[in-house]
Amino acid sequence: MKKIVFVVFALVCMQMGVKAQTGLKVGQQAPQFSGRDQNGNTVDLKQVLKAKKSVVLFFYRGQWCPYCNKHIKEMQDSLQLLTGKNAYVIGVTPETEENIKVTINKTKAGFSMVQDVDDRIMKAYGVNFRMDDDTFAKYKTYGVNLDAINGNTRHTLPVPATYIIGPSGKIKFVQFDSDYKKRASVKTLLAEL
Repeated sequence: MKKIVFVVFALVCMQMGVKAQTGLKVGQQAPQFSGRDQNGNTVDLKQVLKAKKSVVLFFYRGQWCPYCNKHIKEMQDSLQLLTGKNAYVIGVTPETEENIKVTINKTKAGFSMVQDVDDRIMKAYGVNFRMDDDTFAKYKTYGVNLDAINGNTRHTLPVPATYIIGPSGKIKFVQFDSDYKKRASVKTLLAEL
């Protein structure tokens, strides 16, 4: 029974991604942003790029998403390799600070995780989409209440996209796929850095 519920949940997730935007493209200027991470530190893209060669910026849906957790764990497991290439890793999510802590407990993430309080970072990078009311209701039957998890009633989520931003502020690499199961591998990210 659990397997059937998970398959239905997966199909619903795939259908949601179809309504997403298209994301930014390689060569575009990365939109500037600033946010507070899980440690209360301000993460400002412009300032980070002054100190680091590159930024690996990725968007994730929340602690309830097993594919997000797997991707975050892989990033954490290879964090020394990424930082060894003078890259700074930033995760952006609509989930609340409390749920970011849950994500960190699940994944042991040691890099900056920023709450996109008003969806402006997701919108700037073209990864936001609004979950329709029927899908929202279905998610609730699976125990995923986005109102509580994200602390708002907008029902927005990001496509789990990844961007590498170079020192000039231009996007060097994009992984954007509405199939929530497809993520940029660390091997690919290292090759692009």
